[in-house]
Amino acid sequence: MKAINKIYVNGEFVTPHGTEVLDIISPFTNQKTGEVTLGDEVDTQNAIAAAKEAFKIFSKTTRKDRLAYLEKLRSVVNRRANDLTDIMVEEYGGTFQFSSMVTQNMLNDISAMIDTLKDFDFERTTGNSKVYLQPVGIVGIIIPWNMSNGFIVTKLSTAIAAGCTAVVKPSEMSVQQTQIMAECFHEAGLPRGVINFVNGLGDVVGAEITRNPDISKIAFTGSTTVGKIIAKGAVDSMKRVTLELGGKSPSIILDDANLEETIPIAIFAAYLNSGQACAAGTRLLVPENKLEAVNTIAKTVAQNTKVGDPRDTDTVVGPMVSKKQYERVQNYIRIGQEEGATLLVGGTGKPEGLEDGNFVKATIFTNVKNNMHIAQEEIFGPVLSIISYKNEDEAIAIANDTTYGLHAYVFSADKERAYRVAARLDAGRICINGLSHDSKTPFGGFKQSGIGREYGVFGLEEYLEPKAILG
Repeated sequence: MKAINKIYVNGEFVTPHGTEVLDIISPFTNQKTGEVTLGDEVDTQNAIAAAKEAFKIFSKTTRKDRLAYLEKLRSVVNRRANDLTDIMVEEYGGTFQFSSMVTQNMLNDISAMIDTLKDFDFERTTGNSKVYLQPVGIVGIIIPWNMSNGFIVTKLSTAIAAGCTAVVKPSEMSVQQTQIMAECFHEAGLPRGVINFVNGLGDVVGAEITRNPDISKIAFTGSTTVGKIIAKGAVDSMKRVTLELGGKSPSIILDDANLEETIPIAIFAAYLNSGQACAAGTRLLVPENKLEAVNTIAKTVAQNTKVGDPRDTDTVVGPMVSKKQYERVQNYIRIGQEEGATLLVGGTGKPEGLEDGNFVKATIFTNVKNNMHIAQEEIFGPVLSIISYKNEDEAIAIANDTTYGLHAYVFSADKERAYRVAARLDAGRICINGLSHDSKTPFGGFKQSGIGREYGVFGLEEYLEPKAILG
């Protein structure tokens, strides 16, 4: 039985002031595997105070200093790569293939921020004046359970590069991942108070970060609903915010695409992180005259998609993170059937032999209308909606007909055509003919998918304040 009973404040693993204890439950057995002692408002205030004191010195560090910290962090994360992957699989049921990809992306993200920092100009001449980019201050970082360590690395490597200090509130469902990541940052030798981790609930630790006047900026990844709450709270003290929120990402299959090649890739995009990903391509837009062929291929692909033990290297869909999330996905599958969509494969209930965990069948609906709930709302599970279109203009209109705008995918035999379609989509990041990640390219959303961007130069500038000196 594991016991997570420390938080990381001012360079030390300390016993929290908070006393509430939360059970750690395995998503693929639903058995208790440990406990975590949660921090409270006092712990959060202590962490903020430590970050405030550390900022006085860390904000004045040189580019060389910050590069050295990032290079040491990369070395430590690389050495503990297997631990970081394994704990993602164990704690929330992320599949091994996805979790190992996230770990590699962590290393790429740190390397990209090192490269960005080497070339970044903190002093510029604009017009006849000097502009200095200085650290925004103490950053409150609030992150979800899915891909937790990836979010931590992206945001904290950027904060370090900018000269900011930070207080991190991870999800209470990712405390084991956070424990290992905090150990990595501790070993990287950052000065006391620069990075602090406080496990706790959103309405306790998160609320204190949001309202505390010593926090200058909030970087949040999570649902649009919670993002709006944070944004409303942040405005009272004029905190800067970067919000990476929900998505209902379209995958557009153009009429010249090879269906046998593209449909499996598009379904893999839908089932990314077992569907528990804001960038999952959960709306598949296909030519009307090819719908029958698409349905045949998609059904076969889904039936051959392995749902099971996330530790197996060939598993594509692991368990949902909790019973609550499992029930949410089940409810959406029922809604899809009630709305008149055709259930092509999957459905309610658990796959045979996986009754103990929070497993959902790999599910696909076809004949979906874009105004249906399953096409408009983020389900966060392995549920794909196939929607037909008459022509390219209608495909683009359907893709953009959503409150979200985080991610999109376009598939075509003509890459230039795919680029032309991508240019007309309202999405912050668009992949052509597959899934890819670029650690220097901005990531963030249009519309209700968020505010601001992460990664590379665009992400670094979000942690800096421009100061113009005239005359």
